[in-house]
Amino acid sequence: MKKIAISFALIVYSLAIFSQETAYDPQKNFTVVFYNVENLFDTINSPGINDQEFTPAGSYQWTGKRYHKKIQDIARVLSTVNPYELPEIIGLCEVENREVLTDLVRSEKIKSGNYQIVHETGPDARGIDVALLYREDAFSYLSHRTIPIYFPFDPDSRTRDILYVKGLAADTDTLHLFVNHWSSRVGGEAQTEPKRVFAAMRLRNAIDSIFFINPVAKIIVMGDFNDEPTNASVFSFLNANNKRKNASYNELYNLMYDIHNIENEGTYYFRGNWNMLDHLIVSRALLERDNGFYCDFGSGMIFSAPWMLEEINNGDQQPLRTHSRGVYKGGPSDHLPVYMILKRN
Repeated sequence: MKKIAISFALIVYSLAIFSQETAYDPQKNFTVVFYNVENLFDTINSPGINDQEFTPAGSYQWTGKRYHKKIQDIARVLSTVNPYELPEIIGLCEVENREVLTDLVRSEKIKSGNYQIVHETGPDARGIDVALLYREDAFSYLSHRTIPIYFPFDPDSRTRDILYVKGLAADTDTLHLFVNHWSSRVGGEAQTEPKRVFAAMRLRNAIDSIFFINPVAKIIVMGDFNDEPTNASVFSFLNANNKRKNASYNELYNLMYDIHNIENEGTYYFRGNWNMLDHLIVSRALLERDNGFYCDFGSGMIFSAPWMLEEINNGDQQPLRTHSRGVYKGGPSDHLPVYMILKRN
């Protein structure tokens, strides 16, 4: 998508102007990133996990060299989202295990962040999980748990757990973070929709339990939902919309809604169209400027750089994948990351 390249140039220009006008204060900024990293597997065939194709002898010929290049590429992306500092919070999906996360946080471009890992092995048959990384100097971990996603209407099917992490941003603001990777559309969007609706209901119940205790809780929901902002799972069942006025405290605001539906941008390119499958959603308390960290209605962003994209036959651009139809392409991911920068006065 040519617009992405233009957007990147505008971001660079805006940052240059910003840097001339005022100094960046890391104490007043807090970056949150979510990135679907497309099958971040190690090269080892793990018992009980369907990961044979991601071995040197497997169909993807997944060698140590290719694995380490992917680690370095993902770190390069994460290190350049905010040119002033490394992100304080990084949500990830499609990671195989804690070992690949350890390799990632130790990689050259982000090791100075001294990232800590929150991860639990989930039930996915392919062995891909969600995880959260946090900079220990900027976020104080308090607790975490997983929210299992099972389907009463399909008891033999399981998908990734939702990861819930609670902590303090800059030792002042309590943040409730949810990392998601809902069921894919493989088999048909309509046929698989009930699974995403069920995940939305499970997530909504967890959020409501927080609101019951604290109606002004600061909640950030991130993830690859495999649905778009206007789909029922996100819009109706999760109750995440783009209302800027007359919203109740329990209505969530989807920072990616207008980017997709007005600006026609997205994070995943499929059959000539950009889909907004990756979301950043916040509680209304985070839209208030008078109490610690906050964001604006327009704070949601998609990050890309020219090296993360490839041009296709129609002249459009799409994310440069690691693999496409079984062929190694050497890119970082088939998704683009989304991010926001919280600010405080």
